[in-house]
Amino acid sequence: QVQLVESGGGLVQSGGSLRLSCVASGRISGIIAMGWFRQTPGNQRELVAASSTDGSTNYADSVKGRFTVDRDSAKQRVYLQMNNLKPEDTAVYYCNVLARAIFDARDREYWGQGTQVTVSS
Repeated sequence: QVQLVESGGGLVQSGGSLRLSCVASGRISGIIAMGWFRQTPGNQRELVAASSTDGSTNYADSVKGRFTVDRDSAKQRVYLQMNNLKPEDTAVYYCNVLARAIFDARDREYWGQGTQVTVSS
């Protein structure tokens, strides 16, 4: 099993910054990708940013130029630096990891518990 613990959410004014952190632990054989999704009430969870083992990154168009995903593979951590935050960035942010647990035959997707980010206008 793989556990994810997030931290760093909170309330910030428009134009401000926040940094989210997520650490993976457990019986992990390998991590393929780490990233962040977000969800608002009544909407589907959407990709914000992701980082793969090959170093490639992927961002939602709405956050390009403002958010940066950063991964520390040795520490099994992923960060999301969010700058110039806007009220429309308000959501619950979820850490997402694609990994293989020890003795597991395949890769699986794991989710954190979510952390609230609120941006006031």
